[in-house]
Amino acid sequence: MAAVHQLQGVGNAVAALLEKLHIFTTDDLLFHLPRDYEDRSTIIPMNQLTAGRSYLLEGIVKSVDFPPGKRKSMAVLLDDDTGKVTLRFYHIYKGITDRVKMGARLRIFGEIRVGARGLETYHPELQLITERTSLPQTQLTAIYPATDGLTQPKLREYVKQALENHSDHLPELLPQKFTNGYALKQALDYIHHPPVNANMLQLTQGSHPAQQRLIFEELVAHQVSLLTRRAYVQQIEAPSFSPSQTFAKALLSTLPFEMTGAQKRVSKEIAKDLKQNKPMLRLVQGDVGAGKTLVAGVAACHALEEGWQVALMAPTEILAEQHYLNFKKWFEPLGLTVSWLSGKQKGKARAAAEQAIQNGTANLVIGTHALFQDNVAFAKLGLVIIDEQHRFGVDQRLALRNKGLNGMTPHQLVMTATPIPRTLAMSAYGDLDTSVIDELPPGRTPIQTVTIPLDRREEVLQRIASNCAEGKQAYWVCTLVEQSETLDAQAAEATFAEIKERFSELNIGLVHGKMKADEKQAVMQQFKNNELQLLIATTVIEVGVDVPNASIMVIENAERLGLSQLHQLRGRVGRGAKASFCALLYKSPLSQNGQERLRIMRETNDGFMIAEKDLELRGPGELLGTKQTGDMGFRVAKLERDDHLLNQAHYVAQQILQNYPQNAEALLKRWLPEAPRYAYV
Repeated sequence: MAAVHQLQGVGNAVAALLEKLHIFTTDDLLFHLPRDYEDRSTIIPMNQLTAGRSYLLEGIVKSVDFPPGKRKSMAVLLDDDTGKVTLRFYHIYKGITDRVKMGARLRIFGEIRVGARGLETYHPELQLITERTSLPQTQLTAIYPATDGLTQPKLREYVKQALENHSDHLPELLPQKFTNGYALKQALDYIHHPPVNANMLQLTQGSHPAQQRLIFEELVAHQVSLLTRRAYVQQIEAPSFSPSQTFAKALLSTLPFEMTGAQKRVSKEIAKDLKQNKPMLRLVQGDVGAGKTLVAGVAACHALEEGWQVALMAPTEILAEQHYLNFKKWFEPLGLTVSWLSGKQKGKARAAAEQAIQNGTANLVIGTHALFQDNVAFAKLGLVIIDEQHRFGVDQRLALRNKGLNGMTPHQLVMTATPIPRTLAMSAYGDLDTSVIDELPPGRTPIQTVTIPLDRREEVLQRIASNCAEGKQAYWVCTLVEQSETLDAQAAEATFAEIKERFSELNIGLVHGKMKADEKQAVMQQFKNNELQLLIATTVIEVGVDVPNASIMVIENAERLGLSQLHQLRGRVGRGAKASFCALLYKSPLSQNGQERLRIMRETNDGFMIAEKDLELRGPGELLGTKQTGDMGFRVAKLERDDHLLNQAHYVAQQILQNYPQNAEALLKRWLPEAPRYAYV
């Protein structure tokens, strides 16, 4: 391995551009794999082109002109008898004008777009054809993830140098029996420079054995990272709690209902974990409304009974406040103090809350991520409960670990209402044990879901207005084309103004992401108290507040949302005994994918089934809310495609940690250069 500076043609400026792509060494270049391939060996007829792809075309120049406009440009019409394409040039120099003469035969390569004159391509690669020009022999040309200033030919050149001069020294980090018959160097050669007869379909799908060899190695590296992290946390001691004798019984006796079988089972699993003096790391998944909060309440009893503190953290103020009210109702009668800590608290209130946490008079502390801050010190923290995990990263989970007593770490219970498909749970939360609450409490009425085209919006509006006038409560959710808070907020404001004007007798509220937290809070509270009949909102209400009286949900432009999000939103109704109803308004015509999504929503209320389908349709990054963080950080693996390899990768990772520990470190360096930061926060 050498620094990229040692390659020919790489000076400081190029090295800085490569750095943007996280390429520092020749090894990084070797593992910078193509995102796609171009076939430059076959000339494609112009009547078979689709926009957004690159093609090799050949035709006769039929016209050359210089369209008027701010920027000087040249437009060249190329015709091959089956169709026409316009070539546009904004940088016009002699090399181009010499070749594009009327009647000349040109061979071009470029990406096809739709422009003012139909199909167009900007600055394609040009070749003048004479009788003797033969077709290129290379079959597939690699296209790499790039950055401004780094062209594809340059990137190809650097990769070629790295392959020729530095790939012999690459260590094999997988034991031979797991390598799928491909040596590492051989696999890399094949992927960067596929032979003339390579199977294009396999390569573009990522199913070629050479790719699978690397995909598997990457999945193993991720599993090694998760197992290392878990082992590290498990080395630290945690307090051991005997199952609660008094508090849990007292809490359950005040409830008007019995725990479901699933709640009891998960509570047992938690109690067993807490008995150990190793930190519990458990993820509890339950569908919307499955009663996770009660399971968390019972878990808290075990720690509180032995005089330890419990912290519960939620992603939003609204949600934290809801937990605060619930836990206050449950625990204050038992003589325990429930405190509240949020980012908004200032001055005296904040100081008093911090003081109570520090001297231990606060037994249970509920709050937002303000609990993580350095200045918050706990007297004796024994259990941390995190709600809606997908809103918190690994590093935040780990930050709370340091808040334990005398070098001990608190137990961690992580809850989510977003059912996570098994494969995802293995890869994103592989450091956690998983429990599932897969039974809904009795007394819940199933939600009836219908899909209605937008041109019948008026009918829906009228029906909602008359239902609200009868005392029912409804949500109206606005979503827009672009995932933009500003646009969504504007859409919600416009809908609010429209409905308010038309149905002035109704009390209507508005909530969107651009409002201040306390404004949102106040409106949600009014809706909860039944002072408002209709709440116009954006998707900010997805993880939200329980309003048992709300029984109708309308989602506009529902086709824009993913399944899990639709399911989360729909779960805001159907929390009481009233029959609930969800109308999904969509704009026709629907894409294939859109039709499929809405069909699934109509047919099932089962969150786990929906999550599996969602993974198939959208991929993991969107599902976990990690789109911004770079789709789980995989370079070649795609979970939705490669999930069949996960069990095996998990097994091999265990073997490597046991028998080849020096390889484990090298695997992490190769595939997760950023990871060591997380392992020991």
